[in-house]
Amino acid sequence: MQQTIKLIIGVFVLILGFPIGIFLAKKTKEELKSGKKWFKLIIIISLIGGIVGLIIKNDVLMFSFFFIAIVTSRSLKE
Repeated sequence: MQQTIKLIIGVFVLILGFPIGIFLAKKTKEELKSGKKWFKLIIIISLIGGIVGLIIKNDVLMFSFFFIAIVTSRSLKE
């Protein structure tokens, strides 16, 4: 039961990453233009870190890296 609650909270936090990324993109347009290649690098590293967290079954690591990847990717889309 406790594991299920942790997963539900983790998924909820990941879903919150979408509006947070859009909000940050609207507020920091100048930085996004100049640092586009670095944001892509952050996305790749975050996805790799999230997959590693999934493999080693570390939920905090996995959700943290996937949250960073979602927020950064949504920032680039806007």
